[in-house]
Amino acid sequence: MIKAERIHMIAICGTGMAALAGLLKKAGHQVSGSDQAVYPPMSTLLEHAGIPCKQGFDPTHIDPETERVIIGNAVSKDNVEVLETIRRKLPYLSMASALEQFFLKGKRALVVSGTHGKTTTSSLLASVLTSAGRDPGAMIGGWVKNFDSNHRLGEGENFVVEGDEYDTAFFDKEPKFLHYHPHQAILTGIEYDHADIFESLTVIKNHFKKFVELIPAEGRLLIASGSPEIESIVTGLVCPVERYGTALDETLLQDRCEWWADSVKAQEEGLDFKVWYRGKEMGTIRSPLIGRHNLNNTLAVIGLTHHLGLSWPEIQKGIATFLGVKRRQEIIGTENDIIVMDDFAHHPTAISETLGALRLKYPSRRLWVIFEPRSATSRRNVFQDAFVKAFLTADRIVIADLHAPEKISLDRRLSPQKVVSDLVARGKEARFIPGPDEIVTALLKDLSPGDLVCIMSCGGFGGIHQKLLAQLKAKGPAE
Repeated sequence: MIKAERIHMIAICGTGMAALAGLLKKAGHQVSGSDQAVYPPMSTLLEHAGIPCKQGFDPTHIDPETERVIIGNAVSKDNVEVLETIRRKLPYLSMASALEQFFLKGKRALVVSGTHGKTTTSSLLASVLTSAGRDPGAMIGGWVKNFDSNHRLGEGENFVVEGDEYDTAFFDKEPKFLHYHPHQAILTGIEYDHADIFESLTVIKNHFKKFVELIPAEGRLLIASGSPEIESIVTGLVCPVERYGTALDETLLQDRCEWWADSVKAQEEGLDFKVWYRGKEMGTIRSPLIGRHNLNNTLAVIGLTHHLGLSWPEIQKGIATFLGVKRRQEIIGTENDIIVMDDFAHHPTAISETLGALRLKYPSRRLWVIFEPRSATSRRNVFQDAFVKAFLTADRIVIADLHAPEKISLDRRLSPQKVVSDLVARGKEARFIPGPDEIVTALLKDLSPGDLVCIMSCGGFGGIHQKLLAQLKAKGPAE
């Protein structure tokens, strides 16, 4: 049993840091923190947990009685609280190392990794295990509606972790997931991302190879079928490897997958499909999730929970009762039959998959997408052309200006204006509108009952969702 400590967390409002803070508090530690920007939903989580969070960074924020400091990866070595930590010779850890030290020892870590789908897949995995009474621990990069949090302490033998390949801290440039000692893992796919820290896809693949090589012989790895990038890193592993895929993928042959789905029926309530394992029909699944990507994510969870000993009825129930994750195709509100949705997608592949799923679920609605280039990668021109293809499924497209464009050199900066002009050249109705307030004003003139507005950003986007809903309500129904 680890002794309770007084712990201060620098940059506590990051999704992972706030989840760790909640876990530490529940484990009996006294936790405080600070951050440059204190905002919901993480600030709400901290407040409900009784964890004090101070605005901005200041040496005085570190209480004199502090015994340990945890430093988020968004913090640089010249941060004033970091300098104070070093001056006082306080022991410090990264978020990933703290999770490893305080919560993963003695547990069997189930780590969900991959460029896309980590949050939804790990949330679904934790929810299915919870539904089956396995009481897992969990730390996830999103707000899981089934347990109304992004973490759970859990008394069971398993701990579900969203395995992020991003670097750990200024003093540890290796990926976070190398700290998590996976016993079993899911790998959803590998693409180029995080252009601010990774020079190439080859570098990313090398990190994922290190990760999968950590899985022991008695463990297991489930991988998305049909990915040359994944296949290139899984040869020679000591653990069993199983592939999952769907009959929706034209290149997929049944004999290439251990787990696969067919008889897929998409409807507004979600997906119905039949599951097969090594040629044997396992049964049918009803999932509230939509889209091909979520069908694959669900298959991965089915495969892993099957090997963890869950019965088919337990798996069926866990998936059917999954409530989803905030900011993943989340309906924020509906006014005058206009749906306003929030989605976290910021990579071209994720955008394309999400819009395709929405088109299937809402075939009769006019589909608007409002996109803010906010992540380190989406603000760079590495995906200048890919963004154009990603938005083609939508009926109307609005691209906002880059968030903090001054942080990206001009020669590497995405041009949202060019994305728009290229879309117009492809026959799409697209506009560049710099900020959220101007976007709301423009939308009010053009939205009609029956429209679906999907707002995509990995940040707050100036509160655009609530501003739009408020204006739609004030405007009232069309006469």
